Amino acid sequence: MNNSATGLPTNKSILFNRFMYGAFVLLSVYYFFLNKDVSSAMSNLGIALIFDPFDQRVVWDNRPRFQKVWLCIHVATVFSMMTYLVFHYFNQ
Repeated sequence: MNNSATGLPTNKSILFNRFMYGAFVLLSVYYFFLNKDVSSAMSNLGIALIFDPFDQRVVWDNRPRFQKVWLCIHVATVFSMMTYLVFHYFNQ
């Protein structure tokens, strides 16, 4: 999956990551809105973060602001779902 000369990811790996990221986000939306299963939605949304949809060769400090905002909102959404599940579990 790496370019042997530079050790950088190829276009195929970037496309694969974007596809998998989108698939896990869509699966999360399915679980959240259609099945009303917050725990499955949260776990799939967290797994989607493994597949960074942006160019992984760019370090965090050099990424455009919209990418940083997008990923921070994504992480905040996962943590808010986790917080909801913890409070919901203890209030039963």
